[in-house]
Amino acid sequence: MTVESVRPGTSEETPLREPPVAGGGVPLLGHGWKLVRDPLAFLGQLRDHGDVVRLKLGPKTVYAVTTPALTGTVALGPDYIIAGPLWESLESLLGKEGVATANGPLHRRQRRTIQPAFKLDAIPAYGPIMAEESYALVERWHSGKVLDVTAESFRVAVRIAARCLMRGGYMDARADRICTDLATLFSGMYQRMVVPLGPLYKVPLPANREFNRALADLHVLVDEIVADRRASGQKPDDLLTALLEAKDENGDPIGEQEIHDQVIAILTPGSETVGATVMSLLLVLTEHPELGDKIRDEVKTVVGDRPVAFEDVRKLTYTANVVTETLRLYPAVWILTRRAVTDTELGGYRIPEGADLIYSPYAVQRDGRSYERHEEFDPDRWLPERSGDVPKYAMSPFSVGNRKCPSDHFSMAELTLLTAVIACAHRFEHAGGSDPRPRIGITLRPRRLMLRALPR
Repeated sequence: MTVESVRPGTSEETPLREPPVAGGGVPLLGHGWKLVRDPLAFLGQLRDHGDVVRLKLGPKTVYAVTTPALTGTVALGPDYIIAGPLWESLESLLGKEGVATANGPLHRRQRRTIQPAFKLDAIPAYGPIMAEESYALVERWHSGKVLDVTAESFRVAVRIAARCLMRGGYMDARADRICTDLATLFSGMYQRMVVPLGPLYKVPLPANREFNRALADLHVLVDEIVADRRASGQKPDDLLTALLEAKDENGDPIGEQEIHDQVIAILTPGSETVGATVMSLLLVLTEHPELGDKIRDEVKTVVGDRPVAFEDVRKLTYTANVVTETLRLYPAVWILTRRAVTDTELGGYRIPEGADLIYSPYAVQRDGRSYERHEEFDPDRWLPERSGDVPKYAMSPFSVGNRKCPSDHFSMAELTLLTAVIACAHRFEHAGGSDPRPRIGITLRPRRLMLRALPR
């Protein structure tokens, strides 16, 4: 199904309709209270009310897009740009000059700068670092102590990203600070997105002070990372060197603010999403121990008794399918926003210029109209003979088009290798205080996982 973008009123076709308004809004907050109270359930039922529905978030009207085909149109169409409540809430963290938030020519130039670091032929060079960090992770777990999986997952994600893309020992001492700051920031930013009451977030309440402290500390950390690299005089073949030597459209070095925002964009979204996915993978291995047994058997068949290496990843097809199914049911990026740059049409509905749109990969990827046994964890649904049954755009964990995550292959290789190493070393059980319920923030992850790692 393809939905073309057209200008309203250019023909004598049937007039475009206004999308229906979702029920359940309240004065002042509109539907924001539902997005705070139980956003996953709320977004999951919106398709029952229409392919496009209107929501009220405080004073704003937002258009929710609910079908795979129409989310593909929004993600790929020239009438929509990166903007809206999500990105506005992220700008204080990611800035306006990083690849995550830029649009148009600036975004295209920035992608050209960073893309070489993520080309398929560049990724094998990161393999030894990924393997080293994976085995260091499971080695720390041999003590038998209860694991705080939040800290462990984000630590390994930050370390792999930093060591592969911004090489230098100076990252070691800063990894824990980065993880702590990101946990605070991504929680606070979601609230700022769904309840956009700007002045209230400037009141010096404890939560606001903690948010501002974490934001300031992360920006200080980034400045320290850039300064340390420059002071070292070294130019390793990594993404940070590419940024420091990048030129703008006039052939001049890019500005300090853009370098700062780009480093934030390297560290923050990638580490946050990978860390959240590692948490979800560990939850899956805990609640479905048979998956770990099957992964171990596959590794035994493919690898034998030696350590798993990056070169083995492409042969670990069942392990990769477990990762893919985890990304389907527990997408770290569970909500996205766009903005219409012109009056346009979407699914027969009128979308006015300047309108904000949201869509939820979580809701789309769990929709029973796209997936048989949609709530069931089934890695075999990604076997070649079955994966063709999934509708187009019903599974896009890394997005699509020119906004597709440039590190998609990097992240899949990293997650597959980590999963193989972890499942071969340990099985898991919940410990006291563990709370696997979803934690709602800009990203989605288990609320608090406290696990006991049992050696195999």
